[in-house]
Amino acid sequence: MKMICKMKNSIKILLLFILVPFMAKSQGILEGGNVHGNFEINSQYYNSDDKLGITDSVLNGKVFGMNAFGNITYTNGNFSSGIRYEAYLPPLSGFDIRYEGHGIPYWFASYKTKDIDITVGHFYEQFGNGLILRSYQEWMLGCDNSFNGARVIAHPAKGITLKGLIGTQRYYWEPFENNNRGIVKGLDAEFFLNDILKSIKESKTKIMIGGSFVSNYEKTRTKTIMQDTVKYEYQLPNNVAAFAGRMNISRGKINFGTEYAYKINNPSAMNNYIYKNGEALLANLSFSQKGLGIILSAKRIDNMSYKSKMTELSNSLDINFLPPLTKQHKYSLATIYPYATQPNGEMGIQGQIMYTIPKKSKLGGKYGTKIEINYSNIHSLKKEKVSDEIGIDSTGTLGYNSGFFNIGEVNYFEDFSILVTRKLNKSWKVKLAYINMTYNIDVVEGHIGEENVHANIGVLDVLYKINYTNSLRFVYQQMFTGQDKGDWAAAMLEYNISPKWFFSVMDEYNYGNPDNDMKIHYYSVAFAFVKNVTRVSVSYGRQREGLLCVGGVCRQVPASNGLTLTFSSSF
Repeated sequence: MKMICKMKNSIKILLLFILVPFMAKSQGILEGGNVHGNFEINSQYYNSDDKLGITDSVLNGKVFGMNAFGNITYTNGNFSSGIRYEAYLPPLSGFDIRYEGHGIPYWFASYKTKDIDITVGHFYEQFGNGLILRSYQEWMLGCDNSFNGARVIAHPAKGITLKGLIGTQRYYWEPFENNNRGIVKGLDAEFFLNDILKSIKESKTKIMIGGSFVSNYEKTRTKTIMQDTVKYEYQLPNNVAAFAGRMNISRGKINFGTEYAYKINNPSAMNNYIYKNGEALLANLSFSQKGLGIILSAKRIDNMSYKSKMTELSNSLDINFLPPLTKQHKYSLATIYPYATQPNGEMGIQGQIMYTIPKKSKLGGKYGTKIEINYSNIHSLKKEKVSDEIGIDSTGTLGYNSGFFNIGEVNYFEDFSILVTRKLNKSWKVKLAYINMTYNIDVVEGHIGEENVHANIGVLDVLYKINYTNSLRFVYQQMFTGQDKGDWAAAMLEYNISPKWFFSVMDEYNYGNPDNDMKIHYYSVAFAFVKNVTRVSVSYGRQREGLLCVGGVCRQVPASNGLTLTFSSSF
């Protein structure tokens, strides 16, 4: 029944976007308008693989998966409208099965001038750093928490930006009915003081301040929870509000930005239904000049999961975004243990230094040498009992006490890395990387009782430019660790014919796995063809099991073996 209703709604929306332009044509509304868009198809054919434990019974007859989308946008002067069609038939392995189906989950109409921007339908938005509101789409993670409602952005005077929105978030294909999730309302104001105050208009110091308010209304009054055969009934808040204030000051080469957020008690499945208020602090300090860049960051997150459905445990329906403050590594072995932000509590720091040794110096060589150093450390909060009789995080209580600057004893993640890039001559370029990582697999992945993973990773990345259009790249990686799945080695050979062709062969070998039967080669071959705005890629091989993370948000990817085809284009 839901699928029929969904298809009917999709057809109505599609007809609306087809018929309205034709109806308006006689009035000249289409004169000067244009249509553009893009689409992408990701599909995979799965093979059985006894080594990976993939059998016919596991596949359940679904040997083919496909994720696809297509965007169409019409613009004419100040007006724009668009739709997005999506299909998951069925979803690729690792995506939530609730995505299965197809239809139009996203449509919008917008009118924008210099002073005001009005949108009805679906939209994405972010207040400040996103600590209390950020809606976005990450296609590879299957993450989409877009709003369906209305949004207004106004610029009443120079240096002032005001935002207001109301809407419900996307929840796979489920329509908003029977109060199956909350209604989100938000206000945001940002003031660039140099444009507002004449006294500092010409000052070299630039100052911005801003503030946000967000409320989630979820019509629910009680929650029944069973613990040790005893039934508890809790009164839950219908409205959960959050507030945030931010500031950014820059002068010359130095920039400082910070944001503080506060959320009233929000008992939910994510925090075991405790009534503690939440808070978050993010601060960034940076220095930049030619040849040198330094970034220092710090954060504190305390009970800041904020969803529009209190029973939700997946990545869906997140109203806010909590940054990870960890380096996003691009080499494959370094991504085996990515960090996922812990919304129930963490404290972290990150420091980055980017320095270029001048060219034509003894150490810099003819072309200069780039050095990038990164350090990240994420710890737990120090939590103390509210009273001697109540345990920490006990359901239906205030949960715990935690001093603002009190760091816990549990190390969630630590990462030190150094990357050196040196161009030897016009043909050869070499990168050397070393990464030392500590990863709490118990906390991040829920492998209860397993010891922290301590990994040392080395990378050699060599690029040889044969001529103006042809290049050959070789990458070798080595990971040493005595925990989890043990040592790994990886090698890749890549051949490019710029700008159209790309070929690669890769193998990741888990030779140190303590289980002899799991000492597996994860091989793959791939090629891609690019022409103008169209790209086609084909790959075949094994995919290892693990977490795929983007910006601290992760999706579990199961092991697979098969043929993958990706096709994308725009118009």
